[in-house]
Amino acid sequence: MAYDTLILEKEGPVGIITLNRPPVHAFNYPAITNLGLAVDELVKDKDIRAIIITGAGDKAFSAGFDIASFADPMNVWMPRSGHIVYNKIERSPKPVIAAINGYALGGGFELALACHFRVMVDAEKANLGLPEITLGIIPGWGGTQRLPRLVGRTRALEVALLGRKLSAKEAYEWGLLNKVSKPGEVVKDAREIAINLGKRAPLALKAILNAVVLGQDTNMFAGIEIELEGSSIVQASKDAREGMTAFMEKREAKFIGE
Repeated sequence: MAYDTLILEKEGPVGIITLNRPPVHAFNYPAITNLGLAVDELVKDKDIRAIIITGAGDKAFSAGFDIASFADPMNVWMPRSGHIVYNKIERSPKPVIAAINGYALGGGFELALACHFRVMVDAEKANLGLPEITLGIIPGWGGTQRLPRLVGRTRALEVALLGRKLSAKEAYEWGLLNKVSKPGEVVKDAREIAINLGKRAPLALKAILNAVVLGQDTNMFAGIEIELEGSSIVQASKDAREGMTAFMEKREAKFIGE
């Protein structure tokens, strides 16, 4: 499928979505819709084991909602559409990595928060933030919920209420990032993580993602039940037998997702 607001590439087991709506890859209704469709395409592709989302160029990952298109009647659907797409990313059965190549603000930061891994370039103008408070509005695509779960309420309120921006180094110290990259290497670093993930058993990846993501939205006992359900599925799989056999034979396992 062709997309006019992003570039979709497939490199072996890795699918790469590059947001491409210059100058700062802000989302209007077609752009957020395209992102959801691109994620669907990669999730359905059996050859894809991991997904990377990044922005074109070295200026911005995404500046979030396109304020300039506010008057567009279609944007009445934007609040709900953003949540639908970001929930889809967070609950993807395949790991999604945000390769943050520049600043990620508002909905752009919220997109990164919905991903399972985050890699960010260490550059002077690259920062993360929720500036909605300065516009008299609030983060509307999950920022008020995902950020506290990742860094705690105190720090989340500092970002959301004061409009504070975080550098890559600060975000790493806060536990928001898996890796800080040198300029020009953020996608390469994200690809290395994706390839490593691609070697893991797909059913086990799916079960772990499901248990962790859904488990955070419930209590310990319900979460344990989700974990047990996933465990019963993977234990009966061909991949589990292959993993055990490969361990005994002292070789690398070759998982097929069955």
